[in-house]
Amino acid sequence: MRIFVTGASGWIGSAVVPELLDAGHQVVGLARSDASAAALTAAGAEVVRGTVDDLDVLGTTAAASDGVVHLAFKHDIAFSGDFRGAAEADRRAADTLGDALAGTDRPFVLASGFAGLDQGRVSTEGDMPTTNDSPTTVRAVTARSVLDLAARGVRSSVVRLSATCHGEGDHGFVATLVAIARAKGVSGYLGDGANRWPAVHRLDAARLFRLTVEKAPAGSVLHGVAEEGIALRDVAEVIGRHLDVPVVAVAPEDAAEHFGWLGDFLGLDIPASSTLTRDLLGWWPSRPGLLDDLDKGHYFGR
Repeated sequence: MRIFVTGASGWIGSAVVPELLDAGHQVVGLARSDASAAALTAAGAEVVRGTVDDLDVLGTTAAASDGVVHLAFKHDIAFSGDFRGAAEADRRAADTLGDALAGTDRPFVLASGFAGLDQGRVSTEGDMPTTNDSPTTVRAVTARSVLDLAARGVRSSVVRLSATCHGEGDHGFVATLVAIARAKGVSGYLGDGANRWPAVHRLDAARLFRLTVEKAPAGSVLHGVAEEGIALRDVAEVIGRHLDVPVVAVAPEDAAEHFGWLGDFLGLDIPASSTLTRDLLGWWPSRPGLLDDLDKGHYFGR
């Protein structure tokens, strides 16, 4: 298949592109910079220049493709405090891509997350998030709209990706926790630190996206989860050990001051299962778990 990948040079996309190419697919990658375009060309992908705001480019390229994997998200503005703006841009892009594929029965795979699902219990692929006016659930609204495309002749799927999608070169949540611990001189966790986040290695996640675009049925929800839930206190302890700094509890009311924008998310207890995903697609994660990956040391190089 000829697959259009947005976010093709990003953290997940740079693993998805070679995964697709190695499986014999052609890849057209969206690139917003010369550096991204060069990286995609070197990987063996075709390049289309543009951003998630270039809706005409998105629609035209999707219509000329056999399927779409939508990974792009404005993490730069999301992490600087405008999560709603990033999520709303994502919604416009997803709507455009979905409209371009309507009536074709082609695959459209959306990367999403676990915000809005019930906390404190293990979520499954059958659970649907609660949506409200909170910025953190705007992406859940987009996911619902993509699933609804199944009724419009699109083989649409949503991959809920673990917040801790880890691996060498990660600049996301875990890398941010390391940077905060280094800057503060302590490795912190919120409250008692017993709250759990699911985790997956980026290379395992890449394989899941490939399997999803190849054979997931229309309207399916998949979980990019290798480990159901890692306690954030355990993560803090590994970070503290590697940085040789104390491991401390941070009161919830001090979350914003200590963790910045990450404080809005760090108290979530969102363990999740991927049993249905594994059974449906034959996806079996094989890469190191989060704590083992942290212990390899690459998160702590300056």
